[in-house]
Amino acid sequence: MSEKDQEMNIAETEENEEVLADEQQEEAPKSRRKNEKRWYIVHTYSGYENKVKSNLEKRIEYMNMSDKIFRVEVPQKTVTQIKNGKKHEKDEKIFPGYVLVEMIMDEDSWYVVRHTAGVTKFVGSAKKPIPAKESEIKKIIHRSTSQVQKIELDVKAGDKIRIISGPFADFVGDITEVYPDKAKLRVNVSVFGRETPVELEYKQIQKI
Repeated sequence: MSEKDQEMNIAETEENEEVLADEQQEEAPKSRRKNEKRWYIVHTYSGYENKVKSNLEKRIEYMNMSDKIFRVEVPQKTVTQIKNGKKHEKDEKIFPGYVLVEMIMDEDSWYVVRHTAGVTKFVGSAKKPIPAKESEIKKIIHRSTSQVQKIELDVKAGDKIRIISGPFADFVGDITEVYPDKAKLRVNVSVFGRETPVELEYKQIQKI
């Protein structure tokens, strides 16, 4: 082998080593990501979100998967309903039909979650669930824990109501406007034969 051929072989070997090193550097982050816990979104039958959470938490314990599946969340917010002047609070799901699961994705953890009763699929392709963005999950979790209340009222403009407290107690009137953001409404009542607009709070009225 000539000296020129030897030099070419050495150069080719060095080039191959550099390519292999680059591939290993690229593969290393992939391997780390593969074993990294991420949030995944699971689709469920409507109305079964809390049941899926309970079922999955039982399976995690029974199948000793707590080292791969860490948290199961059903994002909810508090909704205040006012009926007949009384407040009623209830939890309302932010994303009906979905459950959040923090996990390390592999064949075993996929199987445990996917075959939990009530689960229909992961968000993503059938064989490759797509992890959710961390920033999006933080926003969702924050919305669930911030306890921001949405007020719902079972009356609307045109409904007839009775005033149950305040200076116009026992008067009957018609709702003309509703202000959900202020938890107030405007009512026309007859005072001495004249229609008088009155602004009231939700808790001061009762639907007839």
